[in-house]
Amino acid sequence: MPSMSAGGRIGVTVVVVLCLLGAGCGGKEDETTVPETTTFAVYLLQGEKVAPVRRRVEATRGVARAALTALLDGPTESEATAGYGSTIPSGTELRGVAVADGTATVDLSSRFASGGGSLSMLTRVAQVVYTATQFPGVERVAFRLDGVPAAAIGGEGVIVDPPVARADFEDQTPAILVESPLPGDTVRSPVRLRGTANVFEANIGLEVRTVDGTVLKRTFMTATSGTGTRGTFDDEVTVDAPAGPFVIFVFAPSGKDGSPLFPVELPLTLER
Repeated sequence: MPSMSAGGRIGVTVVVVLCLLGAGCGGKEDETTVPETTTFAVYLLQGEKVAPVRRRVEATRGVARAALTALLDGPTESEATAGYGSTIPSGTELRGVAVADGTATVDLSSRFASGGGSLSMLTRVAQVVYTATQFPGVERVAFRLDGVPAAAIGGEGVIVDPPVARADFEDQTPAILVESPLPGDTVRSPVRLRGTANVFEANIGLEVRTVDGTVLKRTFMTATSGTGTRGTFDDEVTVDAPAGPFVIFVFAPSGKDGSPLFPVELPLTLER
């Protein structure tokens, strides 16, 4: 199955991120200073599936380090209230991250591999992989624990050697993964929606709604593949509404009666 393409590359330009990550800079430690406020996604969990949320940081040394550090910090209080979680053990530390030849080598403290069963190990590895591979030039992740290369994570043995990519964690990915915009974003019309999906005949339903649930528009998107194969989608929808809060509702229409399956609600703010 294909790994995520441009749809998952959030909030920063290719040129800036390549240098920030070390790609094309000799794979050195991620230490370049970001000149201004930067946004990125942190991949938490909703249920047992990865779910991205937006994070913003001031000028910092290394956007990859910032994203992974934010991931290890876990959900904020408001995110936890909204149902986001994480299986990464509290107290896990990021020792380093460097990129070379498309691989991000992420060095974590050994606490990362402590506790939990097979599902917990799979989801925590998936969280790191998705967070690291959102950036251009990063296709896969190699793991180190306390500086030692890891072949597997945890007693359940989640294999991470050779380095792993998004496609290795298909079961930890929701049927519809919207990676832009993210909940809480401020957007302008037309709104560009990007992500991946594995749904029947690649059909994705889309509704623009008011915050009280009134449907303002119904339309659809089509992923590049579906029905057992994950494809990408990248489409735009015009929002004819006053400036302020609104909701985009994305779902897979049931092949039986058209009812919404795998629903995703994106609370957004429209800016005119």
